[in-house]
Amino acid sequence: MRVAVGADHNAFDLKESVKAYITSLGHEVVDYGCYSKDEIDYPGVAFKVAGEINNGTVERGILFCGTGIGMAIAANKVPGIRAAQCHDVYSAERAQLSNNAQIITMGAKVIGEEAAKKVAKAYLNVTFQGGNSARKIDQIMEKESENLIQGANAGC
Repeated sequence: MRVAVGADHNAFDLKESVKAYITSLGHEVVDYGCYSKDEIDYPGVAFKVAGEINNGTVERGILFCGTGIGMAIAANKVPGIRAAQCHDVYSAERAQLSNNAQIITMGAKVIGEEAAKKVAKAYLNVTFQGGNSARKIDQIMEKESENLIQGANAGC
């Protein structure tokens, strides 16, 4: 699987560690930054990863910032994206199994390195199966489409 990773400066070290671990699991990792501990704003990284998922360049993404919250909020602003903040294995599995989340986020100031690796592995080891969850995701995506249409019409 092609997996995008991205982080801000607060989570650079965690991203690097989890990136190496994901590669060791046999996945191809595409790194969208940051590439050092120099301060950057996280929204651009989140928007880039979400866009690459939408255009099919990568299948899933894992984003890191101080708390994971900002990255999740930013990624979820990209139409079609479902990003879930996860700091435990169960949530990571459910992000994919119940919500077909293309992205999970984690906070370097919230989760340790070994726990983050377990969360990443749990997320990447499961695949959305549809079922009752598909109906709920369809409802979410329909609402997103309605909001996009309303927003476009408001500008007329």
